Amino acid sequence: MAAHNRRMSGKKGAQVGSGGQRRRGLEGKGPTPPAEMRKGHVKNRIAKAKTKQTTTRPRQARGARSSSEYVVGRNPVVEALREGVPASTLYVQQFIDNDDRVREALKLASERTGLHLMEAPRAELDRMTGGINHQGLVLQIPPYDYAHPEDLAAAAVDEGEDPLIVALDGVTDPRNLGAVIRSVTAFGGHGVVVPERRAAGMTAGAWKTSAGTAARTPVARATNLTRALTEYKKAGLMVVGLAADGDVDVDELDVLDGPVVIVVGSEGKGLSRLVGETCDVLARVPMPGGAESLNAGVATGIVLYEAARRRK
Repeated sequence: MAAHNRRMSGKKGAQVGSGGQRRRGLEGKGPTPPAEMRKGHVKNRIAKAKTKQTTTRPRQARGARSSSEYVVGRNPVVEALREGVPASTLYVQQFIDNDDRVREALKLASERTGLHLMEAPRAELDRMTGGINHQGLVLQIPPYDYAHPEDLAAAAVDEGEDPLIVALDGVTDPRNLGAVIRSVTAFGGHGVVVPERRAAGMTAGAWKTSAGTAARTPVARATNLTRALTEYKKAGLMVVGLAADGDVDVDELDVLDGPVVIVVGSEGKGLSRLVGETCDVLARVPMPGGAESLNAGVATGIVLYEAARRRK
């Protein structure tokens, strides 16, 4: 009966046989942690996801960086070295049979500051090139540091000039990219913008066609070309697209003497629909001879010449 009375007692405090567990259970556990630290809370899951994303896929603040490239074979390697294509390492096969091309490659490489000469067994060169016939010479081209599209306009403004920029839409031939860079340099432009996907990048072929001008004219890479053009428009630049059915001839474009972006499409397809709709004006290059189209390098050179003439 006494045990029954203890269980039914309404008195506060520790009961007989509790060992003080109830008193400790009533003690405070400190302040409630923020939602981001509470397991199971939606904010905690979001914070973990952000941390995982930052850890596994670091984001670059400005531009992008391409991967290394290999120029393979005796003639291509010698041509790349002659044209001043940036290179980090020349790999030479052990016990290689010397000829004029090998000797010239070694001579040109030895005259380059910062270019390393490495001797490697044939098996290693086969592995590097995926089994391509390298003829004992492999030239490694370092990754290209692309600018950010905003940097091109900012650099022009810093020089006290109106930005003159060329954007390429769907141009996949590196030689066309190199030719455009050469024209931009020749006529006082401030850089070239290329899309991140389905477009030519700064390969050895682009460097060679640019005839060294790529060292002076920056190339920017845009994740989304339409968005990049929209940002240029917000910054006060006119966006002019080249199209065979344009509304105005290039020589009648008054906007070329101000801040402008010239958008050039591929020779076959021209401008994509979204890019064309983003342009402020579509212009055409008059062709009295009746040719259907011009490649990107030629078309860009014509428009840039007109821009330079108006900016004198």
